[in-house]
Amino acid sequence: MEQKLGMRNKYRKSTTLRCSAWSRCSLPVALWIMVGCLLLLLLYSLLPQWDSFSLETQLQVSKHLHELEQAEEEIIQMPPPRKRSPRAEKRKPKKETTIIDEFLDESSQLRHIFFPDIKTAVDPNKVNESFYYYPGRIWLDTEGNPIQAHGGGILYDELSRTYYWYGEYKDGPTYIANENGLARVDIIGVGCYSSKDLWAWKNEGIVLAAEETNETHDLHKSNVLERPKVLYNKKTGKYVMWMHIDNANYTKARVGVAISDYPNGPFYYLYSKNPHSFDSRDMTLFKDDDDVAYLIYSAVENSELHIGPLTEDYLDVTDTVKPILIGQHREAPALLKHESTYYMITSGCTGWAPNEALAHASESIMGPWETLGNPCIGGSKIFRETTFFSQGTFVLPLQGLAGYFILMADRWKPANLRDSRYVWLPLRVVGAADQPLELDFGFPRWSRLSIYWHKRWRLPYRWNG
Repeated sequence: MEQKLGMRNKYRKSTTLRCSAWSRCSLPVALWIMVGCLLLLLLYSLLPQWDSFSLETQLQVSKHLHELEQAEEEIIQMPPPRKRSPRAEKRKPKKETTIIDEFLDESSQLRHIFFPDIKTAVDPNKVNESFYYYPGRIWLDTEGNPIQAHGGGILYDELSRTYYWYGEYKDGPTYIANENGLARVDIIGVGCYSSKDLWAWKNEGIVLAAEETNETHDLHKSNVLERPKVLYNKKTGKYVMWMHIDNANYTKARVGVAISDYPNGPFYYLYSKNPHSFDSRDMTLFKDDDDVAYLIYSAVENSELHIGPLTEDYLDVTDTVKPILIGQHREAPALLKHESTYYMITSGCTGWAPNEALAHASESIMGPWETLGNPCIGGSKIFRETTFFSQGTFVLPLQGLAGYFILMADRWKPANLRDSRYVWLPLRVVGAADQPLELDFGFPRWSRLSIYWHKRWRLPYRWNG
């Protein structure tokens, strides 16, 4: 009994010694714990401010988006008619001049409205105009040169978190190519620009160059290269470019394919073909949520559009194809998807002259497609009937802003194609369609697509792509 008590006392003593030692060595630890608790209390006290800041930011973004949907008006007054001699009037009475005539006339008094001079250029190096888009103005790259990426499209590269803008590099002289009076520029190549914010663009150079000597090559400078679009293939790790390939008379009517290991090239040209054995002119690409890619192109002398999936490597078309918008003579297709509905913007076929855009919608990318009407809002009647004096080329979804997109369009200048301008405008998918379906007079389930005219606009506050 005494031994057991002695043993118990022994262990008690040992335990007391360990506690004392821990107490002496734990003073720094205790101080750090107190500091940590104070920091936690401080952060807790700031939580309402962070919540308030987040709410304030959300309200600012919401207000800004609402403002983008309030399109501006644009009234253009026709200039007084030019004086003509009675003899000239008698010999050939002058027909009534339209605003479209003035737009196409290099000597028009309205020229500065459609094509402002270099003094008003959008310059990323000028902080006071930061992040504002000015549709129709000259747009400079980060080196101070006009951007050359016409008829283009944008790829967002997830690997580098960078936007790449590809388009026709038209920095050469414009001349009349044939008896049809078609204006053209010799092929120089596909220009590429990179950006983190969709506003300041760095020139990455010509990523697919013309062929200078081999006259039989698709890319010989005497031919036509238009509307390049690029997709990234996750399975192969390759960047694939498709484009419209033609001769100077626009009778070849093919698609061309090129490939690269990098988004900024160089791209290596592979071949051209008539997809599905049809002629192909204005075209675009679209990659769906399941990574299946599609080619959409004008066919049968531009009287209809064709759509079909590409092969898994994006290097060819499959045998599946569906004619859509048959007999409607639409070109320049640009596709987007919102909440499982597909939308498309197309242009009429009037050469370099601007015309009315139409929006179309479908529950399946292969159709059937229904026409929703003219999506343009604001400006004036003539602005809406000419797609703001431009032609669409691509629709870019805005990351993190569901239902908001940017329409990329070109304001062509046929007498000097290198000076054609870019018209970027906010596009929104929201609300009900204006017109019922033609067959059963029931309203479709898809929302209305709207493009809003603004002389000056920018992306929402704190949007970072």
